[in-house]
Amino acid sequence: MYSAVRKLLFCLNPETSHDLSLDCLGASERLGITKLLRTIPDDPVEVMGLSFANPIGLAAGLDKNGDYFNALGALGFGFVEIGTITPLPQAGNPKPRLFRLVDNNAIINRMGFNNKGVEHLVKQVENRRYKGVLGINIGKNANTPVANALDDYRACLRKVYSLADYITVNVSSPNTPGLRTLQFGESLTELLSGIKAEQIRLAEQQQRYVPIAVKIAPDMTEAEITAVAETLVTLELDGVIATNTTIGREGVEDDPQHTEAGGLSGAPVRDKSTAVIKTLAKVLNGQLPIIGVGGIDSPEAAVEKLAAGASLVQIYSGFIYQGPALIKQCAQAVAEYRQQQLKQDDQQ
Repeated sequence: MYSAVRKLLFCLNPETSHDLSLDCLGASERLGITKLLRTIPDDPVEVMGLSFANPIGLAAGLDKNGDYFNALGALGFGFVEIGTITPLPQAGNPKPRLFRLVDNNAIINRMGFNNKGVEHLVKQVENRRYKGVLGINIGKNANTPVANALDDYRACLRKVYSLADYITVNVSSPNTPGLRTLQFGESLTELLSGIKAEQIRLAEQQQRYVPIAVKIAPDMTEAEITAVAETLVTLELDGVIATNTTIGREGVEDDPQHTEAGGLSGAPVRDKSTAVIKTLAKVLNGQLPIIGVGGIDSPEAAVEKLAAGASLVQIYSGFIYQGPALIKQCAQAVAEYRQQQLKQDDQQ
């Protein structure tokens, strides 16, 4: 069924079809239709002190404003991450800014954190019906100097802390000038130190600890990944999400749109993402959980991320290309893989 729907949607401008799809999904959830389609196996897992019904999540970016997370969650995701949200509303980059590379099962976007601002998201989340784990991804406004980025992250953190199950710090989008510089060296240490201090303050104030994960890019060297991992452990962050979109174009050079500026997601980033996860897993050695994302468009790709060292996975472009059936397929494959691992551990 989805292949027929996708054919129609792909006749439209990508951003138009994105908005239309979410509107239809929201209406379906309000009518109670989506829950009738949900047949996801229970495969509970505990990560970052949170209990997930299954390890398959939706990555940030699809629902930036929190307008549709109830409907998306009803499809069977074990967790849904909304955002990236910024303190103030912003239009994002000029259109067109979203491109399908259909033959490569890929997407290029240069959206630029287009969103309605954190106050809007808070109002949406206050009407939460979704019972699964909800993550909120935070960033800085484009017109905020990188030197003042911490102010924006803290502003968002304060607003969403009481509503989120976990919070993601996005320092890896290629579409906000200067943002990726925050991933490195003293800039990362200063930013995360300030965020950690605010987390501790809010936890004491609200008597509730909300874990914080950091989302990183796939375009780092092994030495840079190692440095980031060591910083996360030293500052006692709670998790790492690997990875965001890539600025590389390997594997899509045959597509006429490959020269478009922006971050590339989908099948071509699969190997890059998995390589980052493997490096993180080696350096972290279980000290911090990894959420794997990038190129998961099949059950095999989801299992690959877990085998590399991830505890949870997120899908995005694969969901666009394969539809809701991918959630169940990945959940089943991951459940089988986890059972096999448990049996092996018992035998040892």
